[in-house]
Amino acid sequence: MNQKLSHIDFEQAGADVFCFDNGTQVREYHAIIRVQQACLPFAQQVEAVLNAYNSLLAQLPGAQAVFKRYFLSDAANQADAIVVNDVTDCAKSIIQQAPLDGTKVALWVWLMTDVQTSMTPSELYEVSHGQFRHLFNASAHNLAANSEYQMRLLFNEYIMQLAQERCTLADNCIRTWLFVNDIDLNYGGVVRARNQVFFTQGLTVNTHFIASTGIGGRQQDPNVLAQMDNYAIAGVRPEQVHYLYAPTHLNRTSDYGVSFERGTMVSYADRRHVFISGTASINNKGEVMYPNDIVKQTQRMWENVEALLVEADCNFDDVAHMIVYLRDVADYQLVRSLYAERFPGKPCVIVHAPVCRPGWLIEMECMAVKAVCLPNMPQF
Repeated sequence: MNQKLSHIDFEQAGADVFCFDNGTQVREYHAIIRVQQACLPFAQQVEAVLNAYNSLLAQLPGAQAVFKRYFLSDAANQADAIVVNDVTDCAKSIIQQAPLDGTKVALWVWLMTDVQTSMTPSELYEVSHGQFRHLFNASAHNLAANSEYQMRLLFNEYIMQLAQERCTLADNCIRTWLFVNDIDLNYGGVVRARNQVFFTQGLTVNTHFIASTGIGGRQQDPNVLAQMDNYAIAGVRPEQVHYLYAPTHLNRTSDYGVSFERGTMVSYADRRHVFISGTASINNKGEVMYPNDIVKQTQRMWENVEALLVEADCNFDDVAHMIVYLRDVADYQLVRSLYAERFPGKPCVIVHAPVCRPGWLIEMECMAVKAVCLPNMPQF
C-alpha cells in the first residue's frame, strides 16, 4: 500500500494526514490541521495549530514543509500573527478564506522527506532532490491601481523570477492560484491580464495554459485586489507534463474567455502528481449545471473531478488533499455531511470563498499522488 490516511489528535487541534510512501527516497505528506475548539481566542487557535504542526513533524522523521497555506477568518487582524509566529523556511500562503467549521484559522501543509530547501536569489523557495528543483512562491501581491494592473504586474514579476532560474512560464510553471478580493467585481480584470500575459508568453488554446484556481480571497491590505501563489519545476521535461480535458464532462476554458487548464499531470519514474484546477458544476458546453441546488452541484462537481482524475489513470483514493470553496456559508453543514460520507478521513478543508461565476455555489480543487513504474521517465 503506497498511500495511507490517518487522523491524529493533538492538544486543542487535530490533523488529517495523507502519506505517500512507495519505498523510494522521498515520502510525501499532505495534512489539514484544524482547531478543535472554536471558542478559543485567535491567539490560542494559532498556538494550537502551530503546536499540532510541530508535534506532527516530530512523528514524521525527516519530513519538512515545502508549502503551507493558512486560511484565516479575518486577515486584516490575523495575518501579522501568522508571519511572526510561523518562521518555517518554506513558501507560506496567507489568505482570508474563513474555515466554515467556526474556527478562525486552518492550515494545509505539503511535506517531503530527503529534500533540500533554500531561498533562491530570485526569492522563490527551492525544494531540490535529484535533478529537479521545485520552485514555490506564495502571497505575491502589489498595490497597482486596479485588479487588471495588479495581476499583470504579478505575472510579469513572476516571469522575471523564473528567468533568473533559467525557467519560463510556458515550460516550467505547473500550477497557479489567483485570489481575488471582491471577485464579482474584480475577476474580469484578472482574466484580462492573464489572457494578455499568456498570449505574450506563447500560452494559447493551440499550445497549452496552466492549471489554476481563480477564487475569492482577501489579503491583509484591502487595497490588494489580487494575490498569487505559484509552483514551477526547474528541469521538468516536456514529455513528463500532460494536460487533462475530460471532454465528455467539461469544455475548454477558452470557450468562455478564460485561460487555464482543467488539470495537469506530471509523471516521474516512480510517481505521478496530478493537479486538478478549481472545478465546479459545469458541463461540456460551459453551462452552470443545477442552479440553486447545492446537493446536485456538489455531485456534478465530483463527477467532473473524477473524470479528470480518470484521464490521469487516478481516482479519488489517490487524492492527497481537497480544498472546498463555498459561496454561501449556510450551505456548510450540508456540504460537510456530503464530504464526510463520501470521503471519510480524507484531508479536506471547507472555506468561505465565492466562486468566479455567481451561479456556482461550490468549487473544489485537489492534488493526487500515485505510484507508477515508468523507467523512461526521470526519478522524482
